[in-house]
Amino acid sequence: MSDFDPEKFEDKYVHYFNELQKAYKNAFNRLNEQYDSELIHAIDQQILNESEPFYEGDGEFRVELPENPTERVQAIVVDDEKLEEMLDIYVEEIETELRRVFGFETESEA
Repeated sequence: MSDFDPEKFEDKYVHYFNELQKAYKNAFNRLNEQYDSELIHAIDQQILNESEPFYEGDGEFRVELPENPTERVQAIVVDDEKLEEMLDIYVEEIETELRRVFGFETESEA
């Protein structure tokens, strides 16, 4: 991977598509092994498919979710509290993976 350029991240799908895909996939794989895979799949397909990662500076990333994310999950029955908790964990994992993929953090730092 080439050096990370914050200005190029503004056009991230052109310059960093493979890295973004890798970060999301790594987060999915890690959580799918640790938590309810049906819930992880639902969050991935019905919420995160329309999420947007942003570079905040100083090696930090933020994942913005679509409006009313919990209302989007229709494929499974889950209470809102559990869904919100799992969504928070998932977003945090994606942000961690973005830092790793772009070289701001190593596996041992997480």
